[in-house]
Amino acid sequence: MGKTKLPHIGMRIIKSAVGVLICFLIYLIRGRHGAPFYSALAVLWCIQNQTKNTVGNAIQRTIGTLIGAVYGLLYLLFKLNLFHTGNGILHYFVISALLIPIIYTTVLIRQKKASYFSCVVFLSIVVNHLTDENPYLFVIDRCLDTLIGIFVGLTINSIRIHGRKADKDLFVVDIDKSMDKRQGGVTPYGLVSIQNMLESGIKLSFMTKRTPAGFLEAMPCVKLKLPIIAMDGAILYDTSENRYPKVYVISASHAGTIEDFIFERGFNLFTTVILEDVLIIYYRDLKNMAEKDIYEKMHKSPYRNYLNKERPKLHPVVYMMCIDKTDRIDRLITELEEAGMDHDLKFLTYPSDDYKGYSYLKIYNQNASVENMVDYLKENYGINKVVSLSDDKRSKADYYLEDSNKIIHKLNNMFYWDKPKRKGA
Repeated sequence: MGKTKLPHIGMRIIKSAVGVLICFLIYLIRGRHGAPFYSALAVLWCIQNQTKNTVGNAIQRTIGTLIGAVYGLLYLLFKLNLFHTGNGILHYFVISALLIPIIYTTVLIRQKKASYFSCVVFLSIVVNHLTDENPYLFVIDRCLDTLIGIFVGLTINSIRIHGRKADKDLFVVDIDKSMDKRQGGVTPYGLVSIQNMLESGIKLSFMTKRTPAGFLEAMPCVKLKLPIIAMDGAILYDTSENRYPKVYVISASHAGTIEDFIFERGFNLFTTVILEDVLIIYYRDLKNMAEKDIYEKMHKSPYRNYLNKERPKLHPVVYMMCIDKTDRIDRLITELEEAGMDHDLKFLTYPSDDYKGYSYLKIYNQNASVENMVDYLKENYGINKVVSLSDDKRSKADYYLEDSNKIIHKLNNMFYWDKPKRKGA
């Protein structure tokens, strides 16, 4: 049996414990005045794994606290001075019913996310109130307890201890193997860490042999600011604007010659073109179980557009992909090369991890490469230095690490602390 990897203790866990401790210390400094339970509850809610919109969250939660405090005070005054509801079913019925206008108030002022704090503060006031206490002081204390927790939580959440950030360098990361679901995919820790670095200003791109669709499906929550290098360097894809700023294509006529040659030998092709920033995949008859399985898995994706028809002859091609038995693919490559069909093209072939005994053949423009796309990014985004990391031993990246968590940890250290090994100047 393989060794089970335990998740490490992240900063959110540590910050949560520190935040609660600070709330207790404030309680002691206040002469044990107030209820630290509500401060601790607020700080745990406020400490998030991402620091984005920290000020907005603080305002939102403060508004929620004030709404809950006002409704709580009104109920206490009503109970003490107008109608004593006792501590039975009527008391709890009224409390429960009042949650409706409290939540509705947050809706009216467009602060829906503040409803949790509104309800917590209200319940902390009306459920635990002792009738012999001054209701005004009681409400102020409960409100202050919660505001202390909010302030502590959001302050700790915004603190980042690091050295000088390497925000002038471009980091290019290949985690294709880690994105494979059979390997477990990229962990939630990894996704959160990447997003936090992006918020902190890291210049980050990914290199992948996948289509943009394959990348987006594996990394749905990551909001990149730079384009990704997809299809082994054939295209740059801007995920934020859904466009392709740079594409290396095979001319329409050259692609037609290749297609005819391959079709005549009984193979099918998945031929990818980009028309007005829309990726379209043409195919004909599906010949084997691998092709059929790929199609069944992929064609339902909103990121892919499959068409069972001939490619229009005037459309240039980004790349062509064929999958078949390994011996057939080997013979096809030999025949293509002997016929001189590899002129101005790049052939990429490798065995399939998903379909035993099958291999892929992918055909690109000869200029399609990660190196060329990195040069394009350097030129167009004002970058002079590049650091690359990969989870593939065969990669020419500066750093090889065996899984995405180790890569992201290394990336985190280089961005926040280290002076990374730098390639190109």
